[in-house]
Formats: sequence, structure tokens, C-alpha cells
Amino acid sequence: MSLDVTQVLLSAQSADGAVRKHAEESLKQFQEQNLPGFLLSLSSELANEEKPEESRRLAGLILKNALDAKEQHRKNELFQRWLALDAGAKAQIKGLLLQTLTSPVASARSTASQVIAKVAGIEIPQKQWPELIGSLLANIHQVQPNVKQATLETLGYLCEEVSPDAVDQDQVNKILTAVVQGMNASEANSDVRLAATRALYNALGFAQVNFSNDMERDYIMRVVCEATQSPDVKIRQAAFECLVAISSTYYDKLATYMRDIFNITAKAVRGDEESVALQAIEFWSSICDEEIDILDEYSSEFTADSDVPCYYFIKQALPALVPMLLETLLKQEEDQDLDEGAWNLAMAGGTCLGLVARTVGDDIVPLVMPFVEENITKSEWRQREAATYAFGSILEGPSADKLAPLVNVALGFMLSALMKDPSNHVKDTTAWTLGRIFEFLHGSALETPPIITAENCQQILTVLLHSMKDVPNVAEKACGALYFLAQGYVDSGSASPLSPFFQDIVQNLLMVTHREDAGESRLRTAAYETLNEVVRCSTEETAAIVMQLVPVIMVELHQTLEAEKLSTDEREKRSELQGLLCGCLQVIIQKLGGMESTKYSFLQYADQMMELFLRVFACRNATVHEEAMLAIGALAYAAGPNFAKYMAQFYQYLEMGLQNFEEYQVCAITVGVVGDLCRALEDKILPFCDGIMTQLLKDLSSNQLHRSVKPPIFSCFGDIALAIGENFEKYLIYAMPMLQSAADLSAHTTATDDEMLDYTNQLRSGILEAYSGILQGFKSSPKTQLLMSYAPHIIQFLDALYNGKDMDDAVMKTAIGVLGDLADTLGVHAGPLINQSTSTQAFLEECLASDDPLVKESADWARIAISRAVSG
Repeated sequence: MSLDVTQVLLSAQSADGAVRKHAEESLKQFQEQNLPGFLLSLSSELANEEKPEESRRLAGLILKNALDAKEQHRKNELFQRWLALDAGAKAQIKGLLLQTLTSPVASARSTASQVIAKVAGIEIPQKQWPELIGSLLANIHQVQPNVKQATLETLGYLCEEVSPDAVDQDQVNKILTAVVQGMNASEANSDVRLAATRALYNALGFAQVNFSNDMERDYIMRVVCEATQSPDVKIRQAAFECLVAISSTYYDKLATYMRDIFNITAKAVRGDEESVALQAIEFWSSICDEEIDILDEYSSEFTADSDVPCYYFIKQALPALVPMLLETLLKQEEDQDLDEGAWNLAMAGGTCLGLVARTVGDDIVPLVMPFVEENITKSEWRQREAATYAFGSILEGPSADKLAPLVNVALGFMLSALMKDPSNHVKDTTAWTLGRIFEFLHGSALETPPIITAENCQQILTVLLHSMKDVPNVAEKACGALYFLAQGYVDSGSASPLSPFFQDIVQNLLMVTHREDAGESRLRTAAYETLNEVVRCSTEETAAIVMQLVPVIMVELHQTLEAEKLSTDEREKRSELQGLLCGCLQVIIQKLGGMESTKYSFLQYADQMMELFLRVFACRNATVHEEAMLAIGALAYAAGPNFAKYMAQFYQYLEMGLQNFEEYQVCAITVGVVGDLCRALEDKILPFCDGIMTQLLKDLSSNQLHRSVKPPIFSCFGDIALAIGENFEKYLIYAMPMLQSAADLSAHTTATDDEMLDYTNQLRSGILEAYSGILQGFKSSPKTQLLMSYAPHIIQFLDALYNGKDMDDAVMKTAIGVLGDLADTLGVHAGPLINQSTSTQAFLEECLASDDPLVKESADWARIAISRAVSG
């Protein structure tokens, strides 16, 4: 197929849509008909110095996309496709890519760097392309700076793509030597030095051995610290980014460098350009994150000691660190409150101050309060805002005993500032600080005397409701403060101090949602979130007002469904509003459907609600689907068996949700709703089970579905079995083998990190919940013996879990429960199996001695069931 690749690549970037489309189709056709030829043409284009820069750049980009994708299953397909290519074609492509690193054209070099790294990411773990690193390192000794720069950039990308354990230590040492030499102050070319500094950032994960060696670590740290003093701002920023990465990767190796690092960071924060100063602050935020994690581990009951000791760097640096951070608070930008993505020195300093407060607790208070007292009444808005921000930042971390007296004094002042301060900046930060006071120092769990009393509650509400009429950014923060105020009363029993003002609060929040400018500063979303929280935390005495809210919200949802001929932008806004309204209805359904006094009168609205939700589904938007699905789950739970009348119409949307692999959150929520339906409908769900089970089994077999949806699917098997009892018989031959293979996998997974361990435990919980539901579903049925063939495997799974010693409490509780279910359902038939088990007795004893009351309760029940089965 003869194709002028250059011309097609240029046409693919044409402003004319038709030309562009034709070119894209030609490229697609070429790729499908002759993949090796296609990739070879692209790499030749990229390497050819006579071709235009635009076509070379796009050739490289298409090459890169032919090797990698965001979705894991697609990524695997592309990996396999590359590995299956003819070895000769691959060698030619790789040769052309390496050749491009010497190009005088910067964009061609940079693109080639990225493509080489993608190929390396596929081949090096397969023990292919062993000569690559050697040939890159040979380039480092070239005289031309552009070759050196491109090679260092490639090494950096390579370290990002390849896992450290795929490269042997000898090569790691050589890569690090080349990179650190390139960073040295003696390197005259700043492009080379910048590429080396950025490469080190990616290579830090490879440097475990080198950081354990004092001499090598000293050398790396010296070079990084010197680079923070480079005359080139980009190099300084990249060097600080390395320090930030080192602070989290090698926290335990930093003690000897902290004094120097403090001096370097303080100098940057006080005098360097903002991009550099921000990274210097980020270093301290990162150290706080590390110490917060370590101290959390110290205080958790699991481990009395953490793997890494806490060096208390923040505590030691406090007297110098806090004044430096307080100075940054005075460097606000005029319009930072209006720009949602704004990030500047003052915001970074305040965020870091908040982390410091969480790290050191009470010790920060005497260092910050003089600054607050000195600046809070100054005539310049920057000083008043900085003082307020400083106070708000230290409200999480120190004890309530330490903070309560200060907050009691400050509260009246803050309320007055929110009403009267001439500066919107000050009002914005004041409302945020009030929200923090209500979040951390208000609620039934606190031991200290309440900050909000019958005397000041009305004043607080008056001010907050007044502030909701202020400019959008202030009103949004006032909604946030009211959110936390309401949340603090969630356990207040039958009489909430907010009840007398409930009608006012609801009306004011609804007014906010109708403001012309409610689209700004997330105001409308904040108002609905607050309304939801106010409803969720309400008590029976205000149920009648919540009931009046139902038709109001339903009318609003109905109006969004009537709108026609909308632009894309309008359609997006409508979807957002529908999501908020469905979310609001969900909370109302849970509230009114959960109280005996309101449940029956509330259900008169069920038909109309269901009709609205089904119309929302017809709009086809993922976020709205999530909210509507959750609302339907709540409605099913409230309506119970009566929900059956909606199933015929609703089922098609339920099936669509279960098929939605792309928007996996929708799929996960739909799986949860199937559980709600099982609990509500019980055996009335039977007519729909064939379809539901087919879809769930398909979901489990799919490699496209996000792994987080799989544990709830297993759990859902248990819900279905509980609902339909022995009718689950026909699904056993499909469900049980899947459960068994997942159980084997999860019992023998060695978790490499916390995230993996969490997922493994979620998977185990899902599997155990399935077994539990199936065993309970068949209890007292003549078909119980069908489960006998699966029982040995279940016992083996429980043994493996017990012996693995890495269950969390939730898994432990469910596991011992399953043992009880097995004994309870199979009775005397289970006795011999339990007696043969290697660990049942030890597992039971451990659970009976557990500190967790839920585990203990589950174990008590299991013990009785087991003793009946064994003695029977």
C-alpha cells in the first residue's frame, strides 16, 4: 500500500474537518492492514531530518499510543501485540528511535525519548533489549549537549516505565552515576542539567541500595542541594521536586541533612520565584505527611511500633518553621477566592501549617496565637485574612482542651467579622474557619463543654443564613459551616437545638439553589449538600417539614426533564442539577422511610418518584445515573415488597447499569442496588434473577471491569441466595467455581502494599458474604445436601485465611460467621469436616478473645452452632 505518510500526517492536523477525517481513516486502514509496516513508517518519519517537525511529532505520538493505553486491559493487548511483532521489524524501529535521539530538533528528540521508554517498559521485564541501557549510557559521553540532554531525558522516562526489580543493580548504579554527574554544578549546559535533575526524580525509586550507603547518599544529597541554588529557575524547581520525593521515599535517611535543608527551603520560601518557593513548602508538607502516618501507626492497636521510627523533624524545626509559614500567609493574591484551581504561596503555607498542627498538636498553639492576636484587628485586609487563616489552619490536631478557651473567645469576633468586615477575602476565610470550628470542636463525641449553646446558637444561625446571601464564594463557605454545624447534632437524640430554626434553614438553602449566580464557586452544589446534611441530621419533631420538601424537590426534578433543545453546556448543567436533586431525594427517602411515624404517609409519593427516576435514566448521563440508582435503592428499601410493581419497568435500567464497564462506579452502585432489591423484595425478585445472575457472572469474567467492583458482586451472590433460598440451586454450578477460584487467589495473595492488602481483604469479605448468604439461604431446605460437596473447600479457605494472619477485623468477623453458618446449615454433616480442620478451634478461640465486640458476638454464635454440629 503506497501512502505518502508525511502528507497524511500533516493532513491529520488540518483545520479542515473533512481533510482531517480522511487522513485519520487512511492511517487507521494502514495500521490494520500492515502493522509492522505502519510502525516502521512512523519511526522512519520521526527519524528523518528532512521531514517537517509537525509530521515527525505526530508520527512519534501515534507510535507512543500504539504501545500504551490508560485502561489496563487495552495496555495488555498492546503489550502482547508489540511482543508478537517480527523481531527484524522491531529491531529496525528501535534503531531508528535511538538514532532520533541525536536529532537537532528538540521535539523529535523528546518524542523519541518517550517512545523508547514505552518499548523498554514492555521489553526489559521480558529480558529483551538488554543492550539498551548500555547504548544510552554510551551516549552520555558524547560531546554534543543535545544528545546528552535527550539521553538523560530517556533514562528518566525509562525509570518511570520500568519497575526497579527488572534492572540489575550494576546497571542501576551506572544510570544513577550518569544522572548525578549530569546534575553537577560543573555541567555547563543548563538543558543537560535540567534533564538530569528531572531524570533523578524518576530514578529515586531505583536508588534504595545507594541511599543505604552513607557515601553515595551524601554525594546524591549534596548534588541535589547544590542544584537548588542553580541560576536557572527550572533547575531549582526540579531540584526541590527531588527533595520532596526524597522526603517521602527516604524519610528515615534524612536526619543528618535536615539543618541544611531547612536553610535552603527557608531561603527559597522567602526570596525565590513562586514555582520554587511552592516546592520548598511542599517539602515540609511531605515530612508532615510521613510523620502523621508514623504517629498514627504508633497509636493504632495493631502495631506498637512502626517499621520506620519517627524522627520528630517537625517538632525540632517548629520554632523556625512556624514563623516562616506565617510570613507566607501575608502573600495572598487579590482574586484567589474566585479561582477554584488557585494555588499560591499563602495557600501552600496555610495548608502546610495545618499539617504541622496535625503533626505536633498542642505545641503549635503558642507559636501561632501571637500572630493571630497581633493581626486580626489590623486595618490592612491582608493582615486580618492571614490571622484568620492561621487560626483556622490549627483547629485540627491540638486537643479540644487547648483550643476550646481560644475558640470561645474568638467565636463572637468571627461572627461579627462575617457580617461586617469590608473585605470579601476576610469574610471568605472567616466562614471557612467557622466551618473548621464546627467540624473539629462541636459534636457529642467531645468531652469539653459545648462551644455552641442555647444562647449563641440563634446568633450563629442568623449570621450564617445572612452570609448565604453574600457573594458566591462567601455564601459557599457559609453553607459549608452550616453543614458541619448540622453534622455536630446528628446524635443529639430527639431534640436538636436546630429544630426551632429548621423551616428557616431549609427555606434559605432552597433560596440559595435558585440564585442566578449559584453556578459560581460551587455554590449550588454546596447548598444541596448542606440541605442533605440538615435533613440527615434532623429529628422526628421536624419530620413534617421534611415531608413538605418532597413535592418541592420533585417539581424541580420534573422541570429539568421538561427542558428541550439544550446546548451542550446547558445539558451539562441540567445533568448536574438532576444529580443534585436525585441525591437530595435519596437522603429524604432514607430519612422519612426510616421512621415509622412518617414511612406510610411518605410512600404515597413513591409512584411519582419512581416515574421521575425512570425518566432521569432516559437522559443517559453517568453521574445522574449514579444518583438516581442510589435513590431507587433507598426507595426499594423503604417500600419493601411493594417495590415489586416497579420492577418490570426498572429492570432494563438495572441491566444497563450492570453492563456499564466503562463508568465502573455506576456498575458498582447498581450491584449495591441489587442487594437493596433482594432485601426489599425477598423471593419476589425471583423472576429477574436469571438476568441479574447472567450479568453478574459476565461482569466477573470480564477483564475490562475495574477490579473494585468484583468484591461487591460476590457479596451480591449472597444477597440473592438469601432472598430466593433454595431457588438459588440452579446458579450453584456457575457461582461456586467462581467463588472457589477467587477464594484460592485471595487466600494466597501476598500483599505488597497497603492498597493491595485492603483490596485483598475486600475480596475476602465479598467471598465470605457470598458463602454466608448461600449457606443461610439453604438452611432448613431439603436441598441442603447440594452444598456438601462445596463444604471442604470453604473450610480450607477459612484455614488458609487463619494461617495467613493478615485478615482485618471485618474479614475475621465474617469468616467466623461463615464457620457458624456452615455448622448451622449442614448440622451433623459438617461435624467431621470441622473436626478435621487444622485451625477451626484456634480460630474460634482467637475470635472469642477479640477486643472487637462484633467479632466476639459472631464467635459466640459460631461456637454454639459448632458444638451442636460436632456433638450431633
